[in-house]
Amino acid sequence: MVRADKGAVLVVPDLGVPGPALAGPVPAQPTPAEPVRAALARDGLAEHDEGRVVPAVGDYVLLDDAGCVARVLPRSSALVRDTAGRTSLTQVLAANVDVVLVVEHLDPDPDLGRVERLLTLAWRSGATPVVVLTKADLVPDPWGMAADVQRVALGVDVHAVTATADEGLGPLRAVLTPGTTLVVVGPSGAGKSTLVNALAGRAAMPTGERRADGRGRHTTTHRELVPLAGGAVLIDTPGLRAVGLVADAEALEHTFADVAALAARCRFSDCAHRSEPGCAVRAALDSGELDERRFDSWRRLEREAAYQERRVDARLAAAERARWKKLTAEHRRGHRPVPRA
Repeated sequence: MVRADKGAVLVVPDLGVPGPALAGPVPAQPTPAEPVRAALARDGLAEHDEGRVVPAVGDYVLLDDAGCVARVLPRSSALVRDTAGRTSLTQVLAANVDVVLVVEHLDPDPDLGRVERLLTLAWRSGATPVVVLTKADLVPDPWGMAADVQRVALGVDVHAVTATADEGLGPLRAVLTPGTTLVVVGPSGAGKSTLVNALAGRAAMPTGERRADGRGRHTTTHRELVPLAGGAVLIDTPGLRAVGLVADAEALEHTFADVAALAARCRFSDCAHRSEPGCAVRAALDSGELDERRFDSWRRLEREAAYQERRVDARLAAAERARWKKLTAEHRRGHRPVPRA
């Protein structure tokens, strides 16, 4: 399993956790083995069923006799974000994850749109999302604020915690069962590393001081896998300044189940929810049943997901054209007449 994804690759040889391609019971591993350093190919890629890929934190890898990463095993899940450039490439933040801890601070006020965006990424990954609201000790009514977040985190457990005082962490510790891999995502200053340290029971990750404006500084600069004594694994990630969306219709329906249910009641299946007669979404907006902010967030993420899908389709089409061009050139070279002596 890859422990870090920048610079030298560190591989944990035995966490007591079977890889995605392996079977059998998960043995307890009270003391995780020390990671070993492994080398990558010159291009930083390794073989995978989908081609050559960059190993991600959480990947299970096979090493060759020289201690180099020879192959990345099939992934059971992948938390993926869009890259920040004009390319259609995506970035795997963590692989083989069972639970995505979406961490958001209560002070300053939580950003509901960001929570919705991260939940969509989590549902798309195939893992189970859990929302963790940190810094509960800094606000007068953490449970009321948690109820507000719960209204946009449909079907997801929401917990308000104070990691520095070890308050509210019981439900999260119950998830740390042997063989479970969790990834922590959220903005800088949300207290992700503090949460990881509290759950790990040790100073596994550095933490930073709180800024005067209530925000935090970047203290985690790379993704790192933290083995826990009970056999679970935590993956800490840097703060996400911009979360490029990689989603599909099913992930959006999970995050916006209320909007999807209303859209299904519209008179026309291709309703644009603007001024069409019999639009259940517009009726819910007019009556106050559906919040305008929630509807706008759904619209925005739906557009981003469609745009990303178009870019990926264009890239795949270009790659397929290049492949056939290469095959055609090789075929022609193979049928050239041999010059006579």
